[in-house]
Amino acid sequence: MRGTRTLICSVIFFGCASFASAQTSSPKPVTALGAPVKPAPAASPAILPDSFAGWVAANPLKTITDPGEADSTNAEALKEYDFTSATLATYKRSGETVTLRALRFHDASGAYGAYTFYRGTGWPKADIGAGGAANHNRVLFWIGNTVVDANYSQIGPMSGSELRELAKQFPLPDGNRAVPPPILGNLPKDSIDGQTTHYAIGPAGYTGSGGVLPADVVGFDRGAEAMTANYSLRSGPATLTIIDYPTPQMAAAQESKIRAYLKAGSQALPPWPKPLIDSDQASLDVRRSGPLVAIVSGDAIPDESHKLLASVHYDAELITIPQPGESEVAKTGKLLLGIAALVIIGCSAALLLGFFLGGGRALYRIARGKPASSVYEAEFIRLDLREEWVDSAASPNRPHPKG
Repeated sequence: MRGTRTLICSVIFFGCASFASAQTSSPKPVTALGAPVKPAPAASPAILPDSFAGWVAANPLKTITDPGEADSTNAEALKEYDFTSATLATYKRSGETVTLRALRFHDASGAYGAYTFYRGTGWPKADIGAGGAANHNRVLFWIGNTVVDANYSQIGPMSGSELRELAKQFPLPDGNRAVPPPILGNLPKDSIDGQTTHYAIGPAGYTGSGGVLPADVVGFDRGAEAMTANYSLRSGPATLTIIDYPTPQMAAAQESKIRAYLKAGSQALPPWPKPLIDSDQASLDVRRSGPLVAIVSGDAIPDESHKLLASVHYDAELITIPQPGESEVAKTGKLLLGIAALVIIGCSAALLLGFFLGGGRALYRIARGKPASSVYEAEFIRLDLREEWVDSAASPNRPHPKG
């Protein structure tokens, strides 16, 4: 039984030691005073590779985290789209060059917004990544949370396939960071020009992409998001602007403000921007649906413009968010559960082994007519002196036991 207890204690000690080892495998560095040391921020990895499709970097890749260095003119817009880092590189091949600027953002919504900000209205579509456009020797595309701006010295027939090969090398975000702006689903699909959409989450991005309303009227300080798209209606072009607010109550307040601004006409403050001035006054209208406020402008006749506006409808839908991979917390939890299971199995095995060995020995003793445990068996050496004395008395020639 002592051996059984020793075995059980050994198994429990092994489980506790394994748990302690897992907890202390990555000790935190401390200072001389005992305070934890904050690790130095890791440098952002390069987004672009050293080479792709025969193109080789002419100089070391330059990775930056300051939006002002990535684009000094549009730094505020990059901040609004939640810019995180960028890599600049120039590649050479057979005497030709291509300059790439890869911009990375926190999520896919920021990347899509930056792509629509840089893409000129009406640029021809390019089938690269999640969406692309080309203008002469310049190609722009986005995929995941990355936007790539390529400028060729001389674009060729294989440039698109080369950039598609490059796009496959970018890692894709997971979870809700991989979801594009939900406001995209509220744009009517009929007669839309897909290469004219612009998504903005701040005044700099909205104004820089040619927004219809003044940024102060939109209300970005209230958490608004704006989507603008052009439509080719039978009577002329029309521009639809959809603004998404956090709550229907905020949308109702902003609808009243925008309606009053449109009715003010030439007396409006701030003054109307050029897109409103160039629009047919009778076609201008505003409408609210839930947290959405839609504004139509352009040269289409009022009947078609108002019909386009009426097609905007808010539906509260649940969005399936891709689930991320297994986290470190989940891995640690599995490790602890494994240790606990090992301890339980070891203890159970020790108990069963002890019961088998101890029970078998007890049955063996009982079969021999002895007590189940040797604790209750009194065994000692006995000298039958009385029998020896009687034998001596019966034989006088024997010497006396006392000598």
